[in-house]
Amino acid sequence: MNSFQEIGLKETILQAIKDLGFETPTPIQAKAIPHLLASNQDLIASAQTGTGKTAAFGLPAIHRTDASDKSTQTLVLSPTRELCLQITNDLINFAKYCPGIQVVPVYGGANISTQIKALSQKAQIVVATPGRARDLINRKKLQLNNVSCVVLDEADEMLSMGFKEDLEAILAEVPEERQTVLFSATMSREVAAITKNYMTTPIEISVAPVNSGAENVKHLYYLVRAEDRYELLKRIADINPNIYGIVFCRTRRETKEIANKLMQDGYNADALHGDLSQTQRDEVMNRFRIQHLQLLVATDVAARGLDVNDLTHVINYNLPDDSEVYIHRSGRTGRAGKSGESIAIIHSREKGKIKEIEKKAGISFTREMAPSGKDICTKQLFILIDKIEKVQVDEQQIGPFLPTIYKKLEWLSREDLIKHFVSAEFNRFLDYYKNSKDINVVELQKGAARSADKPAERRREDRGKVSFTRLYINLGSKNDINPARLIGLINEAMDSKDAKIGKIEIMKNFSIFGIENSMAVSLMQALKGAKFGSVAIETDFAKDKPADASNAKEGFSGFKKPKKKAEKKPFSFEGRNKGKKKGKVF
Repeated sequence: MNSFQEIGLKETILQAIKDLGFETPTPIQAKAIPHLLASNQDLIASAQTGTGKTAAFGLPAIHRTDASDKSTQTLVLSPTRELCLQITNDLINFAKYCPGIQVVPVYGGANISTQIKALSQKAQIVVATPGRARDLINRKKLQLNNVSCVVLDEADEMLSMGFKEDLEAILAEVPEERQTVLFSATMSREVAAITKNYMTTPIEISVAPVNSGAENVKHLYYLVRAEDRYELLKRIADINPNIYGIVFCRTRRETKEIANKLMQDGYNADALHGDLSQTQRDEVMNRFRIQHLQLLVATDVAARGLDVNDLTHVINYNLPDDSEVYIHRSGRTGRAGKSGESIAIIHSREKGKIKEIEKKAGISFTREMAPSGKDICTKQLFILIDKIEKVQVDEQQIGPFLPTIYKKLEWLSREDLIKHFVSAEFNRFLDYYKNSKDINVVELQKGAARSADKPAERRREDRGKVSFTRLYINLGSKNDINPARLIGLINEAMDSKDAKIGKIEIMKNFSIFGIENSMAVSLMQALKGAKFGSVAIETDFAKDKPADASNAKEGFSGFKKPKKKAEKKPFSFEGRNKGKKKGKVF
């Protein structure tokens, strides 16, 4: 399909999208729009964010709206306030020449009275976040009895944020004969359950393999020691002066810490995390959208539903435990035919995570070496020279000052003048990187790894300084636990980025691992009451391995009970996936 005219949209809509500069439908639009114009059959569309999904469901929604009927005819559900507002803005633009069609957004974090007033003035299309929609339904302010189409945009995001109950309650309020349209970048078990329970013989379309990474994204990883991750992050920013990207961290604390370090070191960065008020969040996001910020440091939860164009990089300061989360992260760059880079910063024990993501997402990572100080200085120097060469000179503005400037600098030769000028602009990089070390980790043939700059004797010395306590945990290979995932679990529990962990033994039903002596009791307390998926986590001191390694606790002797301490509020690792507020959630 070469043009929107061939699809059969109304002339008023064609004029609006022409004003917007739309000429040729994207693949998802070419597949979804004709179906939604011609049929009431449910639709499941698998497409990455940034492929034109809003127009794919929005243009048919405008086309099919009866402007003379003031009741709500289409309900669009989206995971976040930002995406809700963006969809609303797009739909209003699509309906620019369609008099009588009203689009109203309703979302959390804003005055509900204002939204109730807007709904009272009638709107044929309502765009909502699930929590606010359910609240308005309970208040009898959002009437859905005439809804003919429900759109679930970024369904996987909504479910991972814990909106399952809200979605089910909302879908129970709309007529059974409605059309349900579901868009999702990944097809998780939770999404599959929604399609099974709330959709009728849906047609499925896809513009990319399900659970795969975006085609325009180059996937890279750097292998460094955990303590060198921040240094590498700065080098990545310095070697890419025009970087515009998101840095994903695991915890709120780390997000704040990294963003503060970047700002203190002179980088154009800020943080986005759950501790910000809605006003602060809006301010940060506005600065990032208009590119007054180059780097946004964020947690996955805080970044849900962000839809920002032209990102050049996504940087995984920590790899997520779930490969689908990595797909979501990487899909934020390489949009609309543009290329992008998704970078993972890992240490040697996380190589398994890279392979797991490659297998599940059908992508391939390339290892990059951390840029040296010389590499960065060379790149920055050429950028400076290009900038000087291309700068526009306004003779009228600068003319009156030139005689003084010439007189002041007349003692300098042409060569010396260039040296002085470049040094004034460039000394910061030269000073910082003049003694920079090689932070790459060198992989040895037998699977061992070492830092390129640290002698073996020194490394053995360092290891000898740490004493480990062996702990038991009731998670094993049958729970999909591997060393990398166990390390991530421990770091999350301790809200730490580099807990010192010793030898790890993964059995079928349990695991045994070493943890630095000073952290053992704290870790057990942190894990008390926690869950991994549906499994309640149990930990204990371990002295001897069980005689029968196929059993988790049977025959396991030598436990030493920890002294009781004040109980911490429990948290749930399951909360990362379902968003339940049962204590601390990462």
